[in-house]
Amino acid sequence: MNLLLRLLISLVGLGTISSTFAAELRIGLIGLDSSHVTAFTKLFNVATDKNYVPGGKVVAAYKGGSRDIESSWSLVEGYTAQLQKGYGVKIVDSIEELCKLVDVVMVTSVDGRPHLEQARAVIKAGKPIFIDKPVAGTLRDAIEVYRLAKQYKVPCFSSSALRYTPELIELKNTDVGEVRGAMSHGPAHTEPHHPDLFWYGIHPTEALFTIMGTGCETVVRTKTPDTDVVTGVWSGGRVGTLRGLRNAKKRPYRVTVFGTNDVVDQKAAWSGDYSPLIREVMKFFQTGVSPVPPEETLEILAFMEAADESERQGGRPVKIKDVMKKHGESGQ
Repeated sequence: MNLLLRLLISLVGLGTISSTFAAELRIGLIGLDSSHVTAFTKLFNVATDKNYVPGGKVVAAYKGGSRDIESSWSLVEGYTAQLQKGYGVKIVDSIEELCKLVDVVMVTSVDGRPHLEQARAVIKAGKPIFIDKPVAGTLRDAIEVYRLAKQYKVPCFSSSALRYTPELIELKNTDVGEVRGAMSHGPAHTEPHHPDLFWYGIHPTEALFTIMGTGCETVVRTKTPDTDVVTGVWSGGRVGTLRGLRNAKKRPYRVTVFGTNDVVDQKAAWSGDYSPLIREVMKFFQTGVSPVPPEETLEILAFMEAADESERQGGRPVKIKDVMKKHGESGQ
């Protein structure tokens, strides 16, 4: 049965895997330096948990970790011990070894910089891959991740948990007439090795794109020590605004939608529940179909890169297409 399952997984892009086989998926983790690794593993592995997500179990993991980011290297051993003692996860010494033990892979490294090389090894091994936010440490690297996935015909999916929160989904489905814009706010503290918004600002940015979709054309950024305001103009004159919050006691994630018939606020901030995202990840592993097109994920990163470029240019508008071209997107 396991041999047949692996054959089906290798062909996952060609069709849907039946739930019978999907129940046996062996999941591998890369990068044990984030609280996501234990949160995700609990949802997959503990059948008695109220938010349990059936379909597979985390069975193996590769530590990873980044020596120049304290919030990475200082956490690896603790999360490794929790996975081993609490969930019986096997720790391996290389990504290549990991890929021999699992059917699908989640890249959970908190540092986006190694994601490209981590994903490269997984993609070349033919394993469907979910990459936790951000896809990569730069837009250029993210473009290369998706190019490799396309070249090797390997399913690839990335998303922030914010996209699937019930409160945001309810807001998205609310009838406001034609959506003319949205404002998203949330934490946006930075990390010196990443473009400013890639570290935490990606969450409210993804929430903004969940409402607005693709089609952003220009970006303007205003930055102060405590706040970022990034305004994007979408096709048809739609306007989306990101407000990144720092140095405040309360920094909830929330979105407001502006429509032709109504203006509606998200009813509640994100509760911290990862299970909606993990259910989508499992569907992705079972079908090989990413619920978020690569084009949208790359536009999210281009929006954030354009915000940095706008700041470098003194707050001038920056075109998304110029940023994409600069970072290696051929448009083909």
